[in-house]
Amino acid sequence: MKKLSKTNYLVYRDCAHNAWVKVHKPEIYHAVSLSVFEQAIIEVGNDVDVRARELFPDGILVRRGDAVGTAELVAARAPVIYQPVFETDRYTTACDILAWNAATGAYDLYEVKASTSGEDRKAKDDLYAHDIAFQALVLQENGVPLGGLHLVRLNGEYVSDGKLDLNLLFTREDFTDRVTPLLAAVRAEMDAAHDLMQLPSRPAAPCTCIYKGRSSQCTTFSYINTNVPDYSVHDLTRIGASPKKLKALVDDGILAITDVPDEFELTVPQRNQVAAAKRRRPSVELDPLAAFLDEIHYPIAFLDYETYPCALPRFAGYGPFNHVPFQFSLHVVKAPGGDAVHHEFLFTEATCPDAPFVAALKAALPAEGSIIVWNKPFEKGINAKLAERLPAEQSALAAINDRVIDLMDVFTEQMLVHPGFRGKTSIKWVLPALVPGLSYKGLAIQEGATASETWNSIVTGELEPAEAAEARKNLLTYCGLDSLAMVEIWRALLATVAARELREAG
Repeated sequence: MKKLSKTNYLVYRDCAHNAWVKVHKPEIYHAVSLSVFEQAIIEVGNDVDVRARELFPDGILVRRGDAVGTAELVAARAPVIYQPVFETDRYTTACDILAWNAATGAYDLYEVKASTSGEDRKAKDDLYAHDIAFQALVLQENGVPLGGLHLVRLNGEYVSDGKLDLNLLFTREDFTDRVTPLLAAVRAEMDAAHDLMQLPSRPAAPCTCIYKGRSSQCTTFSYINTNVPDYSVHDLTRIGASPKKLKALVDDGILAITDVPDEFELTVPQRNQVAAAKRRRPSVELDPLAAFLDEIHYPIAFLDYETYPCALPRFAGYGPFNHVPFQFSLHVVKAPGGDAVHHEFLFTEATCPDAPFVAALKAALPAEGSIIVWNKPFEKGINAKLAERLPAEQSALAAINDRVIDLMDVFTEQMLVHPGFRGKTSIKWVLPALVPGLSYKGLAIQEGATASETWNSIVTGELEPAEAAEARKNLLTYCGLDSLAMVEIWRALLATVAARELREAG
């Protein structure tokens, strides 16, 4: 009999088929390695869990999988137990912290999460409540006297003064009243999930993710749903926000994006995406595009930042998951037809990079002209946070923000729609479609999460000197391509407008 773990129960709640594949076909479930971002989430969670133990000092850490040792500690009423493990004939779970409450004569359970109290909490709190409910039911079945059920997470309002105050960094929230009403329903779900895990064959397709947008689908969606094409109706922009619309298409057997009927009700961006896919060629709104380009003034600075979202604040003025700006790349075109002159900055010391970052930025940026970024809320938000931490630089950073123009607006506002974008507006999708000769493929670092983790490995001393030197070179190459990519996309847009002007002149 295969025991159901808490992790697999939570996978089951998201997609039962995916949970079955995870248990019975692990080689398929793990065929695609965890991304750097996903691995970083796990590592951050482990770090936060270890620091949270300091709120409950002098605990005993249970060896991984040691249910017998846990039972002995509980029987002896050990005051604090870290990572206790509990099993029944059907279920297994590990808890983060158990703390004996002498006043109630019971153990209080504390589940630690590497998230902040300031986030949009409704969906996450529901997930956390089910997580705790699973643990509570298994502990009760083991005869553990159980008192309060608590969630420990990072305080989104906390700002460090340079030294971490753990009592302010973490919040402790009583989830007992939230979890208790769920126990009966969670018990029924656990039983259903356990029974499904015992099936020798995978349940018939499709899985429930057939009604979800691409970004919300399970990790083995393509294995389970072999009839869904690579570019499908699930890739329609923001289709996840319109579940009835997606369900109608799927239920009618319309899966390929090119099969969406012309009369089917879609948003304008979705309609344009489908039309581009059917025509297999881009469409351009030349007047809006020309007007957008006319608003860009020389000298033009193409600017990209790299940052590290540090869960546990390292520097004064930072809160949980505030982004640490450690690198920028800048290409400057001074006049029409001019070359793009490159400037770059990378800070790899263990100290706070804020002041050196801003000093280098001010020195490299032209005093006037447009500053082009991709997704301006990000760079402008980083500048605003820098201004909070460096009051003397507030006016300079505000002036920089006033000059920012978002090149991504061309694509979010659909002035140009290309079938190669697949409804996306990320520079990683736009660049190969418009500038096929320029690519991130072959780079040691190909996306921002890897850049962040690479920097963190350097500054925390995880890399040997030779490895660190190579990592710095890879960071400079990656970030440099980000700003160069904007230059070349801008030039491609200029060429598109110029071609129209030539046609009109002829």
